Amino acid sequence: MKTLAIIGAGHLGQQIAHYAISDKHYDSVVFFDDVTTEKMVSGYPVLGNTDTVSEAFSDGLFDEILIGIGYKHLDARKAVFEKFDGKVPFGKIIHSSVILDVDATVNPGCVIYPGCLIDAKAVISENTVLNVSCTIAHDTVIGNHCFLSPRVAIAGFVNVGERCVIGINATLIDNISIVEKTQIGAGTVVIKSIETAGLYVGNPHRLVR
Repeated sequence: MKTLAIIGAGHLGQQIAHYAISDKHYDSVVFFDDVTTEKMVSGYPVLGNTDTVSEAFSDGLFDEILIGIGYKHLDARKAVFEKFDGKVPFGKIIHSSVILDVDATVNPGCVIYPGCLIDAKAVISENTVLNVSCTIAHDTVIGNHCFLSPRVAIAGFVNVGERCVIGINATLIDNISIVEKTQIGAGTVVIKSIETAGLYVGNPHRLVR
C-alpha cells in the first residue's frame, strides 16, 4: 500500500487526490491543511496541519507528499516545498494519458494533468503543475513552483522562471525567456522575452501592471 499526503485540502488538492487514486498512482490519500476544520474531505482523512507532517511521516502514516496549494498562492507553495524538501519525499503524478518523451524530465513534486505533451529534452522543474492538455516543446524549461492553465502551448527553447502563472490558451513562441513571478493572461501570445515581472495580456502581449 502506497499512501500520498497532500498539503492543502482545497479544490486543487482534491483534484490531485482524484488523479492519485483514479489513475492508480497511489492506493490511498490523506490531507494536511492549515485552514479546514473538517476531519474528512472528499472521502479522505485530514490528519492535521503542516506542523504535523514530519511527525506523521516518521510514524509511517504516508509515503510521499504533494502540495495542493493553488496558483493564487505561489509564494506559499514555494515556502511549503522548501520546508519539507530533503526531509519528506515528494511524489509526482504524470497522468497515464500524457505523452512524455523518453528524454524529457519531470521533477519531484509535479502534477501533470491529462492530455499534456512534453517533448524531447523539456524539463518540468520541481513543484510545478501542468493543467489539462498543455504542450511543452523540445528543450524548454519550466521553472520551479509554476502553474500552467489548460491548453497552454509553449514552443522550443523557452525558459520560464519560477513562480510563473500562465493562463488558459496562452501561447509562447520559441527562443524566449520569461522572468520569475510573471503572470500571463488567458489567450495571450508572447512574442519576445519578458524581463520585467508583471501581468501581461493580449496579442501580442503587453504589460498591464
